[in-house]
Amino acid sequence: MTNLDRRAFMKGCAAAGLVGLLPQEGAAAPVAATLAIAHAKTSPTDAAAIAEEARRLTRGAIDAIGGIRRFVSRGDVVLVKPNIGWDRSPAHAADTNPDVVATVVALCLEAGAKKVLVTDNSCHPAQRAFANSGIQPAVEKAGGDVFYVDARKFRSMPVKGKVLNEWEVYADAVEVDKFINVPIIKHHGLSGVTLGMKNLMGVIGGSRGRLHQDLTNTLTDLLGFFKPTLLVADGIRVLTANGPTGGNLSDVQRKDTVIASADSVAGDAAAAVLFGLKPQQVGCIVEAAARGLGKIDFESLGPRRLEV
Repeated sequence: MTNLDRRAFMKGCAAAGLVGLLPQEGAAAPVAATLAIAHAKTSPTDAAAIAEEARRLTRGAIDAIGGIRRFVSRGDVVLVKPNIGWDRSPAHAADTNPDVVATVVALCLEAGAKKVLVTDNSCHPAQRAFANSGIQPAVEKAGGDVFYVDARKFRSMPVKGKVLNEWEVYADAVEVDKFINVPIIKHHGLSGVTLGMKNLMGVIGGSRGRLHQDLTNTLTDLLGFFKPTLLVADGIRVLTANGPTGGNLSDVQRKDTVIASADSVAGDAAAAVLFGLKPQQVGCIVEAAARGLGKIDFESLGPRRLEV
């Protein structure tokens, strides 16, 4: 890298608040981090400022673990899977923040992805949930392809889990080159909290209610089957009670945080802490770590923490 190129590079990284993560001239490049936690220095109230914060935190967290090109290659077809289950506005924190989702989509396209698909098997009618969550217009503006789930595209597939032997899986979720899981961190009336593993229920069909009889094992089975390429957890707003549907703004807390992780278990563990729980209190995190699917002790990975 020439001095001129390096100065331009450093200037861009300084704007993102990432200079402290860069190697010095002549030094060996550091090993890419597995997990990053990006937190905002301030908590803006203006809608436009919140949207900009979400974009900045998402880029910062992903850049801190090596950048999107570590995960997405030119020509890839990528599935970005947010939570779009509910007909709620972004302020209600029932669905993933639309600017977090759109930023992930934009980054994938910047990396040369051929196509970026975005969908969810919504609980509320998809046409209303996709629009009113803000995710559909934000993703379309970013250049992604949003589509509603088509029941004809579910296929019975061998999950080969501890509890789930076979299950109805959405074909697109396994036919893409890369799968990026983008959940929101929020309360759930049955599981206590819904994180990345719970978000995987949005790409399966069948009687999903049956999975709630043993979420510890069924969610771990889904993680072992899908093995997402990357987890990007939205903690801009966190729904603290009356989840998963929400609806009361008094249940929402601003955390102004985005977590990015190449290890889905570690990412969920860090997200649980942000929610106010110990990872050991979330059954699927404990089980997934026990099965060797990732680290419950996310601190042992040396997470990058940054304020942007």
